[in-house]
Amino acid sequence: MPGTAARYLYLTRHGEASADESELTHAGHRQAALLGERLRGVPLTAIHHGPLARAEQTARLIGEQLDGVSVRRSEAAGDYIPYLPAREELPPETADAMLGFLSGFPAEEREQGPALAAAAVEQFTGPVAGDTPRHELVVTHNFLAAWLVRAALDTPRWRWMGVNHANAALTVLRYAPGRPPSLLLFNDTGHLPRDLRWTGFPPELHV
Repeated sequence: MPGTAARYLYLTRHGEASADESELTHAGHRQAALLGERLRGVPLTAIHHGPLARAEQTARLIGEQLDGVSVRRSEAAGDYIPYLPAREELPPETADAMLGFLSGFPAEEREQGPALAAAAVEQFTGPVAGDTPRHELVVTHNFLAAWLVRAALDTPRWRWMGVNHANAALTVLRYAPGRPPSLLLFNDTGHLPRDLRWTGFPPELHV
């Protein structure tokens, strides 16, 4: 009988994008290249990325720093609302603000997101068949990274909201046979100089 081995899932949010989100900025290019340099020596078997240009460009720039790692497009790694909470699930003092925030997104993102999030969990999480641990990188967006962290920690489903990821920061999840998932690293920006950390976030979130 074949055994199972650990999966190491590396997550990153795309590099900083232009105002219209059609491409990476110069800073975004630098962020992606520096993350690629950091991942040298990690035995990655694949880089998965969402369909939008900013994720694809980030994945390609990371891949240029690595040797022979395939870069693959995945719809499940895209930008969407992974879960729509009901009002009664949310803290009363913040429910209006949180639901108001979600209502500002296109209906298509809100309606199709949960199925895509389920596909992402199916594709990217859990131990793998065989005896060899697998290391994979997913270049995605803030919401899916937050959803996968939430799922690994088995917190309430609405709790993906408020989990923020910086551009080109690194998060690592481990799925080992017979053990609960573990969060090895979260939102780490040690590979980025100070001026490239927390791009796009208000100053009070810069830590």
